[in-house]
Amino acid sequence: MKSPPLLSPRLSWRRMVGVFFLPFILPAFAPRFKQEESLMLGTAHPPQPRFNWSHLTPLELKNRSVGLGTASTGRGKPHFTLEGRRFLICGGSIHYFRVPRAYWRDRLLKLRACGFNTVTTYVPWNLHEPERGKFDFSGNLDLEAFVLMAAEIGLWVILRPGPYICSEMDLGGLPSWLLQDPRLLLRTTNKGFTEAVEKYFDHLIPRVIPLQYRQGGPVIAVQVENEYGSFNKDKTYMPYLHKALLRRGIVELLLTSDGEKNVLSGHTKGVLAAINLQKVQRNTFNQLHKVQRDKPLLVMEYWVGWFDRWGDKHHVKDAKEVERAVSEFIKYEISFNVYMFHGGTNFGFMNGATNFGKHTGIVTSYDYDAVLTEAGDYTEKYFKLQKLLESVSATPLPQVPKLTPKAVYPPMRPSLYLPLWDALSYLNEPVRSHQPVNMENLPINNGSGQSYGFVLYEKSICSGGRLCAHAHDMAQVFLDETMIGILNENNQDLHIPELRDCRYLRILVENQGRVNFSWQIQNEQKGITGSVSINNSSLEGFTIYSLEMKMSFFERLRSATWKPVPDSHQGPAFYRGTLKAGPSPKDTFLSLLNWNYGFVFINGRNLGRYWNIGPQQTLYLPAVWLRPEDNEVILFEKMLSGSDIKSTDKPML
Repeated sequence: MKSPPLLSPRLSWRRMVGVFFLPFILPAFAPRFKQEESLMLGTAHPPQPRFNWSHLTPLELKNRSVGLGTASTGRGKPHFTLEGRRFLICGGSIHYFRVPRAYWRDRLLKLRACGFNTVTTYVPWNLHEPERGKFDFSGNLDLEAFVLMAAEIGLWVILRPGPYICSEMDLGGLPSWLLQDPRLLLRTTNKGFTEAVEKYFDHLIPRVIPLQYRQGGPVIAVQVENEYGSFNKDKTYMPYLHKALLRRGIVELLLTSDGEKNVLSGHTKGVLAAINLQKVQRNTFNQLHKVQRDKPLLVMEYWVGWFDRWGDKHHVKDAKEVERAVSEFIKYEISFNVYMFHGGTNFGFMNGATNFGKHTGIVTSYDYDAVLTEAGDYTEKYFKLQKLLESVSATPLPQVPKLTPKAVYPPMRPSLYLPLWDALSYLNEPVRSHQPVNMENLPINNGSGQSYGFVLYEKSICSGGRLCAHAHDMAQVFLDETMIGILNENNQDLHIPELRDCRYLRILVENQGRVNFSWQIQNEQKGITGSVSINNSSLEGFTIYSLEMKMSFFERLRSATWKPVPDSHQGPAFYRGTLKAGPSPKDTFLSLLNWNYGFVFINGRNLGRYWNIGPQQTLYLPAVWLRPEDNEVILFEKMLSGSDIKSTDKPML
């Protein structure tokens, strides 16, 4: 932005007068200019106590009619109202699907005790509809139970049902079976996509309707999609989703959420615009002002930390910076949502990925350097925000819940192992195909294909040469049981030595997480895409094994003939041991520093991926997934066996 030209004294005097009377001429706009300047310069003073929301809680507010709204009275700046009374949203994000159900109450109580009045959560389509037409809202995916528990604790709820949610989840929370048809265009009004959205909403939204504020529930607002301004492929898509929600009976306030530079392209008429940001600087709210000058400001995501990627550094954010930003929000009555208050864990194969020139998976921990740790423990950020929110509350905050106890268990060494090749007979019937089939298009799971895990392609060959294959994301190539190389997006060919006899060519491909952001989600098919050739001659006749690593597979695997673990074993194999948790199991963190790359399964539950490239070095193991005394531990190690599996009471991220 260019500097303004020097003005005459007379013109400068007029400008000075204009500035002096600006608060009286533009009462809704001037305070925002002032707050932005103060936020940028860091000159604001701590807010003074002035909020009393004790009568504005789900349990206290019985007579309801108007819900969450917006108002601008006289010379005051716009603000939110709840049942017609002035209200500031102090929200924190907790994702029910990333937290063991038995710990929901603990995390929500800690949110309330910190001084927050609202919890926000995404709703992951891919977990709720894992197969086309097969819905799951049970156990850890019981959305209604989570929302009602929040109300019981005294928290309002803002739901973010997508259909796309980003959230560093595989394919941004979209089901992988949407990738079966290349003509289906994600996040558009393409017929194939909207038909799938309609069926999903037909199951999801009826569950949300009775949870709405005007039905006596705690849901005060619902977000339409997520950060569509950065995608912006179809101008009719957001209005379509807006109408789809209204048509099904959503009556509470609707909002959008976009990065500060994408608010204009993501805004939808009739919907409140909110922004996501990492820090407040000059012009942060400029686009928001262009969209809606007469509406209160809402920071839907204030990022108090960041996610980690394999091979990258662990991200942290200074607690004082977070405290300062939230203090400014409160002082200028900017409603906000802390992302994340509690991040939780990408258990199993839940993680997404980024691709900024290179595909990189998100780590298992979703600690996010949040206000609560991955295991729900307090942090410096927690106590700073609690002190701040207590200073502006006219009533005392609830008592802080006790810490969840941790334990260090005796080290264990797996005593039995089973090479992958010996486990193939315990998998479901393999697919036999003329050509390789990508993961999503395998004819399994009632036609919905395979979402996560590994795929093994097997073919007998009798000659060597230059092997070419497009494998996503990472493939180990074997001749019989001997690894000869690795394929990935940057390495699509390797040399196969000349063969004296026919051998099995085996290509084990891992989905390391589908990209969760940007237009690249459209091309995130996994496994082998396209043909496999040796010396430009296509191979035909493949046997394809699906390794989804579901609990039913491990139940069958127990009847296999396991072998004593050798001093060292190279290649993919399962390793079995026993964790002795004593009579009263407690939370712990597994340390696999002597192992290389793989997954850990506790009593059949997938804790997630470990990888010696870091940054994450421990896996969170919740006590509620442990049994008293003996617990089965199975590692699927891809590369080379390790030795001990240790535990610690502190994470290494």
